Amino acid sequence: MNRVALLSRSANLAYFQPLLNAIDSSLEIVTWPDPACLTADVAVCWNSPPGVYARMPELRLIHSIAAGVDNVLAEQDTRGLPVCRVVDPLLAQGMLQYVLWAVLHFHRKLDVAMANQRQSLWQRPRQQAAADFRVGLMGLGELGGLIAATLPSLGYSVNGWSRTPRELAGVRMFSGADGYEDFLGQTDLLVCLLPLTEATRGILDRRTFAALPAGAAVVNCGRGEHLVVDDLIEALQAGHLRGAVLDVFTQEPLAADHPLWRTPGVVVTPHMATMAAFETVAAQIVANIHRLRDGQPLVNQVDMQRGY
Repeated sequence: MNRVALLSRSANLAYFQPLLNAIDSSLEIVTWPDPACLTADVAVCWNSPPGVYARMPELRLIHSIAAGVDNVLAEQDTRGLPVCRVVDPLLAQGMLQYVLWAVLHFHRKLDVAMANQRQSLWQRPRQQAAADFRVGLMGLGELGGLIAATLPSLGYSVNGWSRTPRELAGVRMFSGADGYEDFLGQTDLLVCLLPLTEATRGILDRRTFAALPAGAAVVNCGRGEHLVVDDLIEALQAGHLRGAVLDVFTQEPLAADHPLWRTPGVVVTPHMATMAAFETVAAQIVANIHRLRDGQPLVNQVDMQRGY
């Protein structure tokens, strides 16, 4: 097991070659679209070319370079092969920082101050206590769990929603379809950190926005496919939603003529909320290659039933 294919249809992953070889110099690294990729034992992927795994008869392991695997699985036949992802403790810290910035943006009414600045208007927005600003979290895994544990310590009122019942200290929990609208109705800032599955695709839609209180805002740093863009723009233009911070999009980079760039109340960031260090990614990939070679259990293997 010596050949590793770096597969992506939207990015050049060649920068991983020296990182992987620094850990294991015996690995032969090839980069898409080199035809040698089709004879590789291991696929290291981000936004994989459609149908590529079915064309790789020697493939034994599919490895994402990120925590998410939706773009690694899309339009693919994985043939029952193991799929692994990357888990970096620093990912959670980065996401916490990003979400905290978004919380402050809306809680401290910085969005209002910035809109006033564009009109040269000196007008102090009325402030409110953190305890009166209700943050609702969807997605309570490694990333959302740290946020759920931190925001209450800063005084925020935090609600959480999950598919199945669970308990988190300092968080008022809701679960399942029965608890969804109750959760939304008590949320001033909705933060989506969900994994992308068929059940969560398009979850940020007209129904969700309508169930939020008037003047609520939305943060999406899960996946672009969670958001129905036209429904968001409609809710903003109608004045029901106050604003949105968006870090992920169905097509990236976001096209220069996309309406979200110019929709009042929307902040667009270029998929920068958090990311694993390249060195950490390389180390986890090589460790799993060695585990596969030695017949040991893989680390961070994806449950294909859940999709994460």
